[in-house]
Amino acid sequence: MTISKEESGKTSTPQDTGRRRFLASSAVAGLAGASLSLGLAACNKGGGEATTAATGNAGSGASGANATPAIDWDKYEVHPGKLDTYYGFSSGGHSGDLRVHGLPSGREIRRVPVFNVDCMSGWGITNESRKIIGTRPNGQLNYITGDTHHVHMSYTDGVYDGRYIFVNDKINARVARVRLDTMECDAITQLPNVQGFHGIFPDKRDPLDDKINSTTRVFCGAEFHTPQPNDGRDLNDPKKYFCLFTCLDAKTMQPRWQVKVDGNMDLVATSYDGKLACSNQYNTENGVHYEDMMSAERDACVFFNVARIEAAVKAGKFFHIGNSTVPVVDGTHEASADPKTALTCYVPVPKNPHGVNISPDGKYYACAGKLSPTATVISHELMLKWFDGEIKDPRDAVVAEPEIGLGPLHTGFNGKGFVYTTLFLDSQIVKWDLAAAMKSYQGDKDAKVVVDRVDVHYQPGHGFTSMGETREPDGQFFISDNKFSKDRYLPVGPLHPDSSQLIDISGEKMVIVGDHPLYPEPHDSIMVRRDIIKTRQIYDLNEFPLAVKAMKDCRVERQGRKVTVYLTSQAPVFGLREWTVKKGDEVTIILTNLDKVEDLTHGFAIPFYNINFVVHPQQTQSVTFIADKPGVYWCYCTNFCHALHLEMRSRMLVQA
Repeated sequence: MTISKEESGKTSTPQDTGRRRFLASSAVAGLAGASLSLGLAACNKGGGEATTAATGNAGSGASGANATPAIDWDKYEVHPGKLDTYYGFSSGGHSGDLRVHGLPSGREIRRVPVFNVDCMSGWGITNESRKIIGTRPNGQLNYITGDTHHVHMSYTDGVYDGRYIFVNDKINARVARVRLDTMECDAITQLPNVQGFHGIFPDKRDPLDDKINSTTRVFCGAEFHTPQPNDGRDLNDPKKYFCLFTCLDAKTMQPRWQVKVDGNMDLVATSYDGKLACSNQYNTENGVHYEDMMSAERDACVFFNVARIEAAVKAGKFFHIGNSTVPVVDGTHEASADPKTALTCYVPVPKNPHGVNISPDGKYYACAGKLSPTATVISHELMLKWFDGEIKDPRDAVVAEPEIGLGPLHTGFNGKGFVYTTLFLDSQIVKWDLAAAMKSYQGDKDAKVVVDRVDVHYQPGHGFTSMGETREPDGQFFISDNKFSKDRYLPVGPLHPDSSQLIDISGEKMVIVGDHPLYPEPHDSIMVRRDIIKTRQIYDLNEFPLAVKAMKDCRVERQGRKVTVYLTSQAPVFGLREWTVKKGDEVTIILTNLDKVEDLTHGFAIPFYNINFVVHPQQTQSVTFIADKPGVYWCYCTNFCHALHLEMRSRMLVQA
């Protein structure tokens, strides 16, 4: 298999360990100044290789015993006309969109608007997109902002199936589904009684029916706890605050059920047998102020027994919150005291963890410590035994807790027994041995847990391996999405790009082979083999009930003050040379692209009316607006399509 790397990576150099050391030291000092305990003491039984912010044990830039072999850059080159090996799907962060990159080149090849208004495609402008986003009675969009954090694909039997990607909106508690055949959003749902919706993950198979081996649910964790219902009552009574874990039906995109929990949830992971979902938690203190969220030395990773929750809902053992009709079951500590009937299990882990991921064999969950230098490894089999009452203490499900470095956040697996974790404070990626970590936890002092480190630029947030969230990890690459890029790229003013660094993990030593700036601020990503994604190039005209199927069918229809313009585009003309409406008319334009040539997209814009959208080959889109400005308005194609593109125009005549 030929793997590539873009030209900029050829100048990859050792990281500035002095600067990295300064960043880490400053971060630690800041936390200490806030009187926070970092929990730096060992929390495991056996101990692993300890680390400090000043290790300087770089991977790609080390010398002597730690030196890496000379890099064959041609191995990573994507030559003109050649295709990348992987798709990278990333959240866009507070831009509200979804990004698509080719990897290993790092080339951005698509931005999919989701929760944002996009004046290129017309998302948020066309009637079809506005219906998906949702509008208020006055016709305005419900929201024009979004904050996408986590993107995850639908599964068939534990492997990406290329059908959908699900992505969250943290600001407005929404879930979006993106079709991957067209790479367009087709559904958005707002979760009831939820704020700070952060973690999201689809199930990898249906746990209740062996004949169903694909995604049927999407699990959603809420990060902010609020009074329930949040209607102005109990504003200053934290005892009335709690969070909800939500299960969404992947097909209907409607909530199936919710679970009341203690603590705030962060990220979400799901098991490969469909039996458990889980979320790492901070603020198990249920505090409402910063300092109140930091007092406990341990927080939790909470596990949800999916079958028991569904059975409780079916048996009517639920309640409702406010006006919501979604059934809510009790998964608090108090309600989960008896393992044999518990719906949830809270496994104590150190301190303010950030990130939980499951190994490709489905046996272990790795929960990163963030304010502890440890990663907690929890056994899936032992968690099931806890729910069966065979073990009593949830901590007995912990099988390893190695010290790996400062600020561990996110974890990826290579399928060969090695684990890769981002270290935010150390500005490193650490490679550690899962089997050795378990031996160390049992007291083997000779077990070598940490086997490699590489410095990144700087302070990595999310990180992931190629196909690492599936049963088929290939152990080729790790991507480190770094939050700071100072001095890395040409200066572009105060707003710096984020930094995404591609690391070859196929050998014994990690090697940085790619260095790509990203428009701020992606949060999480997945890397998917290109053969899994099957896209369409042309729509089927019959998919659209409003389609204008021939140029001869172009016309203008009036019903009172409502005017409908049926229009076609076929390079280089629109189906009507002009049309006339009156000031104050409500005008709906229905535009069908009759071209059947791949990549022949047409645009349609009307000056001074906020109308600008595109129609792809054989697609139909529509817009509605009030013609409130009399005069002549040239409607023109915005997407270069033909030698006579500039001449591709029509006139809207608005009579006073």
